[in-house]
Amino acid sequence: MRDVFARVWSSPTGRLGLILVALIVLLGAGAQVLSPYDPQKLDVLNRFAAPSLAHPMGTDQLGRDLFSRILHGTQVALLVALSTIAIALAVGTLLGIAAAYAPPQGERLILVLFDIISSFPSLVFALAVVALLGPGLSKVVLIVSVTLVPHFGRVARAQVLSLKNAPFLEAERVLGAGPVRLVLVHILPNIMGPLVVLASMDIPVVITIEAGLSFLGVGVPPPLPSWGTLLNDGYANLNQSPWPVVSSGVMLTLATLGFTLFGEALRDAIDPKLRTTP
Repeated sequence: MRDVFARVWSSPTGRLGLILVALIVLLGAGAQVLSPYDPQKLDVLNRFAAPSLAHPMGTDQLGRDLFSRILHGTQVALLVALSTIAIALAVGTLLGIAAAYAPPQGERLILVLFDIISSFPSLVFALAVVALLGPGLSKVVLIVSVTLVPHFGRVARAQVLSLKNAPFLEAERVLGAGPVRLVLVHILPNIMGPLVVLASMDIPVVITIEAGLSFLGVGVPPPLPSWGTLLNDGYANLNQSPWPVVSSGVMLTLATLGFTLFGEALRDAIDPKLRTTP
């Protein structure tokens, strides 16, 4: 891991991505400590205030401090993204390994399931399910996880198919290793590299979907702050103050850029075919 991060850091784009990711994670993890105000505190006499020492990013239509709300929105975005990726990675990897080892009918059934899920655009599928079940943080995590399972499942299946007949696995079978030991000790460690890279590149996708759902009013429910909710509130009052849109838009842009650059640099560092430096 040290060598991988050293190669990421040696790339200018990877260094920028790593710095942005570290900044986003620190802001989200330290939201309670860094917030100068309660994100729900109302101050209607000071609504739509411009950035100042008291309010570094200004205030919204209810006088709430935008910096505090951005920090807590960062925490919500990271919570949704990491929870979603963890669930999709675990379920997708399990189904991908099962498809690689299953008989033809079982493999075909899993692949058809992947095709059915992938046939729906993520945002449209999320909107349909939220309209059916209602908004909620846990529901957003579950819905987006389901849409990402095929991504990890197909990659896991392809990696296992390329490894299942490898000589070192045949040697383990001859020595008496069972299927569980082969999967846990040999298959998983050898396929996790591409899956981790895919996970890092899917984080900005999840953040964007969550922000889009919240912008439409069917994502993270109030009073929890979300970048999408802040964008929606700011857009509705854009003629009175641009600061809510600017602050939340900048944070969403930095998070997407940071995780994308970091994911691409991580891919180049892990994949020997893409590595340009020794």
